[in-house]
Amino acid sequence: MVVFDGHCGLCNRTVRWLLRRDRRDRLRFLASESEIAAALLVRHGINRPDAKSGPTTILTVLNFGDPAERVLARSEAVLALLAELPQPWPAVAAALGWVPRPLRDLGYRLIARWRYRIWGRLEVCPFPGADERARFL
Repeated sequence: MVVFDGHCGLCNRTVRWLLRRDRRDRLRFLASESEIAAALLVRHGINRPDAKSGPTTILTVLNFGDPAERVLARSEAVLALLAELPQPWPAVAAALGWVPRPLRDLGYRLIARWRYRIWGRLEVCPFPGADERARFL
């Protein structure tokens, strides 16, 4: 499960990128502004600044809905997503995994800080097409 900022231009482009590459249909997507995301954030003690915004990072939820549910954030979330895609992306994730986490997260935070200025902020979260709707909660 991928929890993303539905108003972020970069996040929406990333979701489209993941949809095109997820040939095994393993990923599901959830806008951080949704009620399901709100319950998930509460369940894991992640602060939601206000009803109009979710967490300030992409989240990857492993074992969504199971007792073993686990939430990954920032670069760890990105590595987990890349590992779910077909080659060469798991190899890219493995290579990036050699970079110390503090450095990966620093790079992630820098991009996250500038994402609205570079890629824009959408007024509404785009609604997925009919062929993709089943992959969104």
